Amino acid sequence: MPHINIKCYPGRTEDQKKRCADAVAKAVSEIMGCDISHVSLEINEIEKSDWADTVWDKEIEPNMDKLYIKPGYKPDNR
Repeated sequence: MPHINIKCYPGRTEDQKKRCADAVAKAVSEIMGCDISHVSLEINEIEKSDWADTVWDKEIEPNMDKLYIKPGYKPDNR
């Protein structure tokens, strides 16, 4: 606990993804008061053409009331 799942468009380098994962895991560990060894994190790359159907419709839109940070955009076809 906790498990973090980051979804983004493809195009980041492995170094960028590793640095992001390290920074997020460290912040979560410190803020939530848990050992960093208990934090797991994955990064999933989603094609832009699949974003609306895969992420927006299934994870963002139905969970707007649970989002602490809401997106400032809507997918192109919405």
